[in-house]
Amino acid sequence: QVQLVESGGGLVQAGDSLRLSCSASLRTFRSSAMGWFRQAPGKEREFVAGISWSSLSIYYVDAVKGRFTISRDNAKNTVYLQMNSLKPEDTAVYYCAAAQFEAGVPAGRSEYDYWGQGTQVTVSS
Repeated sequence: QVQLVESGGGLVQAGDSLRLSCSASLRTFRSSAMGWFRQAPGKEREFVAGISWSSLSIYYVDAVKGRFTISRDNAKNTVYLQMNSLKPEDTAVYYCAAAQFEAGVPAGRSEYDYWGQGTQVTVSS
């Protein structure tokens, strides 16, 4: 059974940093693009960042460029999201997702095959 488990969320103040981790029990992890999405209350789930299987292609939504960094460790089947200079508008449940056998970095929710359960990030002003 495939599982993606996020960790590292929490309550922080504006300007602080958090590092999210997503551990995947996915045999095809090394052949999968990985993405981070977030969903704020009353809003649609949105793409935040994605990384190709090789780490050669990385994309961010404009709102987090320069503040967030996505990375992965294929030896550990883990993807990370380093979040710096956090803002109250970053408050959301953050989900990691896997797109199997994907050479690029998809940004659409429907292109991802597996999802984690989410981890809450709350940024106070």
